[in-house]
Amino acid sequence: MSTSAEPATGQLSDRLPREVWVLVAASFVIAIGFGIVAPALPGFAASFDVGVTASSIVISAFAFTRLAFAPVSGRLVAFFGERPVYVWGLIIVAVSTGACAFAADYWQLLVLRALGGTGSTMFTVSAVALLIRLSPPHLRGRASGVWSTGFLLGNIAGPIVGGGLVGISIKLPFLTYAVALLVAAFVAWFFLRNSSLAAANRDDARPLFTMREAVRHGAYRAALASNFATGWTVFGVRMALIPLFVTQALRENEAWAGISLSVFAGGNALVLLFSGKLADTRGRKPLAIAGLLVAGASMIWLGYTDSVPAFLAASLVAGFGAGLLTPAQSAAVADVVGNEKRGGPVLAGFQMAADVGTILGPLLAGVMAENLSFETAFAVTGFTMLLALVPWLLAPETLPRRAGEHTATEVAAESGGCLDEGPELPTGERVAGKPQQPQP
Repeated sequence: MSTSAEPATGQLSDRLPREVWVLVAASFVIAIGFGIVAPALPGFAASFDVGVTASSIVISAFAFTRLAFAPVSGRLVAFFGERPVYVWGLIIVAVSTGACAFAADYWQLLVLRALGGTGSTMFTVSAVALLIRLSPPHLRGRASGVWSTGFLLGNIAGPIVGGGLVGISIKLPFLTYAVALLVAAFVAWFFLRNSSLAAANRDDARPLFTMREAVRHGAYRAALASNFATGWTVFGVRMALIPLFVTQALRENEAWAGISLSVFAGGNALVLLFSGKLADTRGRKPLAIAGLLVAGASMIWLGYTDSVPAFLAASLVAGFGAGLLTPAQSAAVADVVGNEKRGGPVLAGFQMAADVGTILGPLLAGVMAENLSFETAFAVTGFTMLLALVPWLLAPETLPRRAGEHTATEVAAESGGCLDEGPELPTGERVAGKPQQPQP
């Protein structure tokens, strides 16, 4: 099935398919709800008289079930198609999140959040699979960028609203998030229900792209490393420790935690306006390296802030770094998967890397914050991002070129060679037709 229509003249269109914009709109609604519940979750867990580590486990439990269920989600997408798995995933998270508002003790909250992780990985894996299938290869960075921007714009408003809702009732953010997810499920179902482009291809005879094949690509290994660091930092430590850092280290009102999350999301969204296009023109690798450097350094800085202005500034810069990294690593994975094979297991593996980071980050950082210091916890978090630079420095560029041009990695792949063994052309060099010897 074609992923996009091209003009009869042979010129590649610069317009994303309508279905991509539907996913962007749904991601915006999802993110508003997620942003609303984020400031409330650690405090709600702590209200059951548990410590920092136990509060962090609630974040990790959600990620743990995402990790455990990711392979199943990949199979569900392959069997039922992306659309139904996406919608049902949203419904599962909506029901489990709404039920969290009625949790009578810590263990009920933990179980309900863990249940929500199954639905979360369903709609995440199916959404990424749809994006790859629907997006033209030369617009993958832009597609990933606008999809991520939908999440980030929702996250700008969500935490501020959530901080206000917490003042009314600690349970209200969970009910609001549940409603937002049901709205997102309706949006996706209604606008994609008659789309032939988004429909599952029951006669899809493409071979399966296995994890063994994928890990031979240096770019995929680099994306696994950076997504692990992203899970640790952005989805784990940032969500679990920042509300506690605000109240315990800065001794400020917890509403500043919501403002910080919005500032991070605002910086992220500003960069995503152009980083997706840069990833499609300048390459995936430079953007990923820059993003890891900026995000890692700013997370170390955040732990040493002792005032609200400095704390918000560090949050803003961290958002810049994440905005540079996100579309670049997602587009690199899409380049590796391509459109010639079914990449469900490979996409699930990429998501699982982030989930492992989201599990380990809050647990280890929570222990360090409780027994050592918040400075130590955020410093280790920043170094996790910086360590992910190493595989990216060694990875080849995967950016596809216009018709008639190929990167060195594409030529190597087409000729059946392993991308990381034997002599290579200079990374990202444009060649035509067949491999050429590099010039001295």
